[in-house]
Amino acid sequence: MSAVEQHLFSPGPKRILALDGGGVRGILTLAILERMEAILRARSPAPDTFRLCDYFDLIGGTSTGSIIASGLALGLSAEELLALYKNLSSRVFKRPPWSFGIFGPRFSRGPLAAVLREIIGDVTLGSDKIRTGLAIVTKRADNGSIWVLHNNPRGQFFAPSTTDGTHMANGDIPLSSAILASTAAPTFFRPEFIKVANQELGAFVDGGVSPHNNPSLHLLMLASLKGYNIGWPLGHERLFLASVGTGFFRQRHSVERLRYTPSVFQAVNALTSMIDDGSRLVQLLLQWASDTPTPRRIDSEVGDLADDRMTHQPLLHYVRYDGQLEIDWLLERLGITITPDQVMRIQKMDDPRGVDTLIEIGREIAARHVKPEHFPAVFDIA
Repeated sequence: MSAVEQHLFSPGPKRILALDGGGVRGILTLAILERMEAILRARSPAPDTFRLCDYFDLIGGTSTGSIIASGLALGLSAEELLALYKNLSSRVFKRPPWSFGIFGPRFSRGPLAAVLREIIGDVTLGSDKIRTGLAIVTKRADNGSIWVLHNNPRGQFFAPSTTDGTHMANGDIPLSSAILASTAAPTFFRPEFIKVANQELGAFVDGGVSPHNNPSLHLLMLASLKGYNIGWPLGHERLFLASVGTGFFRQRHSVERLRYTPSVFQAVNALTSMIDDGSRLVQLLLQWASDTPTPRRIDSEVGDLADDRMTHQPLLHYVRYDGQLEIDWLLERLGITITPDQVMRIQKMDDPRGVDTLIEIGREIAARHVKPEHFPAVFDIA
């Protein structure tokens, strides 16, 4: 059995790590993952060589989360990826002052492609250099379908069709191309074009323009639905899902301002709001279905679902780590004082000037909220 097959198909409890999209704010995710890695390393039978890919049997992400997920699955540590991200953010998010993303993308894909070549090289989704299950969420813009590209060797589309060429092998897709597809946010980057059949190209854009910018629910379906041919059993002592965000905040607009805002900007606001709505729905469903020590208050009506259960027994053990990128929350919950200018920077997905502040916030979230008892002993590596 390969390392990937060991993770996906060996018996015993299973573990999933799901990573949100959010552009440069992915560095907040990495600051949280540093703490998670330290906790799990201390409980590992081989702490000197431990990586998160040794613990998690499936790691997946959307957009910036796909970059982090791929690095982790290849055996990089969270600390190594954080250092790479600081360099990556300043190289990738650099644009001329006249580029607004209306008539063309704000950024060239060249710098990101170059960074991915440096980190990943010519690794494909089916490469044995990938040390655990890996899933990348993207969206095919030319037909409107959500695709999850994964390295399950038993997957229906992992190998090429043997007769009529109706599909190309997902296992042969370059990993860097899959990441470019998942990160191709409209107005930020141009679509990524991938050959999907002998005579057919697909145009892929950021998986965040779907209900799965938070990919947790999609990864749960990938792991358990029969059609994906992984088939992990459900149960709070059988399946563990850890989900990490990139920071969130409420979009607030006055009625008067919206009355006179041009339609194109209202459309962008609506798209952003739909991404947030999708993430909130994913959070609600997973808290409803799970045993979770990290419940979040969904809204003022349903609360944190502490007294609600979708089924008689929880379907999984679930933790979620994220932070609210707003002045009051940062001060009250983390003791971090921040100016209005700073908070505007860290809320953007494409402003590298907020990187150091995001690292500080992520590490403070991790110190206060990522706890050893969130990782039950039943899921420890044997």
